[in-house]
Amino acid sequence: MPESKKKALGILAIAGVEPYQAKPGEEYMSPEQTEHFTKILAAWRNQLREEVDRTVHHMQDEAANFPDPVDRASQEEEFSLELRNRDRERRLIKKIEKTLDKIEEDDFGFCDSCGVEIGIRRLEARPTADLCIDCKTLAEIKEKQMQG
Repeated sequence: MPESKKKALGILAIAGVEPYQAKPGEEYMSPEQTEHFTKILAAWRNQLREEVDRTVHHMQDEAANFPDPVDRASQEEEFSLELRNRDRERRLIKKIEKTLDKIEEDDFGFCDSCGVEIGIRRLEARPTADLCIDCKTLAEIKEKQMQG
């Protein structure tokens, strides 16, 4: 199973939902669809917040002043890595909240660049996506050209 497929199923599993099955003739981003994504995003945000809280408690519990410089350096490196991960998760929480705001404003599910539908499956794989696959691919190509 491709990694993106596993990750998508992971996000859906966190929320306890199945992949959305649109009904024939159902309008894109119907109330049922937006409710589906609200549930996914809220569950994901809650899971990330729990991880942040666990890290804070872990760091408080594990904080020790080791007399051995190697032990102290090892602990500092571990804490540094955890803090970088939590900072990344904190930014993701902000992006999730921004996406939830877009749902409230009926602006969710459409590409910020060209305005076309992003698509249910892409959004289930990456609920915070704000570009369609074509615009995202183009943006990545431009980014590679700027770097290279």
